[in-house]
Amino acid sequence: MKLLLTSAGIKNESIREALIEMLGKPIAESDALCISTSSYANPGGPQRAFEFYNGQGETPMVELGWKSVGVLELTALPSVGEDIWLPWLEAADVLLVNGGDPLYLNYWMKQSGLARHLPSLDIVYVGLSAGSMVMTPRIGEFFVGWTPPEDTADKTLGLVDFSIFPHLEHEMLPHNTLANAEKWAADLAAEAYAIDDETAIQVIDGEVRVVSEGEWKHFS
Repeated sequence: MKLLLTSAGIKNESIREALIEMLGKPIAESDALCISTSSYANPGGPQRAFEFYNGQGETPMVELGWKSVGVLELTALPSVGEDIWLPWLEAADVLLVNGGDPLYLNYWMKQSGLARHLPSLDIVYVGLSAGSMVMTPRIGEFFVGWTPPEDTADKTLGLVDFSIFPHLEHEMLPHNTLANAEKWAADLAAEAYAIDDETAIQVIDGEVRVVSEGEWKHFS
């Protein structure tokens, strides 16, 4: 699995070029599955999911011109069985995962069985905000909202070894400042990145590369 972890989708040409490179073929020849399960743990969740699926937000993902697009709803997967939904993933070129609440997404990735298969899938995973954060070991107390039934604190999947602070210095998120990102990173005491909406983190075979036309900071 190749990872493209974004703050706000494919926002600029640099991130788009990185995506095409990872796909190994044009977007128009690639089949996509998209997930917006994490939307439902946030206010306005149904509207946010609709905007994501219909390309009506400011976070380009679904609307890029894919050959085909399908919806993968994680809460439905346990009731249909892996023999039905796993072939859908194996046939897809890219998995587009929307933002929302990262701990809710983490919970349903595990409950659905998707988390167990992600590391072995030959697919490009593109995360948006919470969709990126869920790949990390921890999100930090700063981002804890929805509380999972089991006490997992701020822990997430840990498929990469760094944490992500998205939407750095976003005008609509006054608390997402560099100063707060520095405090967040200090509390984590681990490797982390703060990234704005013009930035993504590419991970291929464990090699990490920042793709940016904006602002970001690495905390080591």
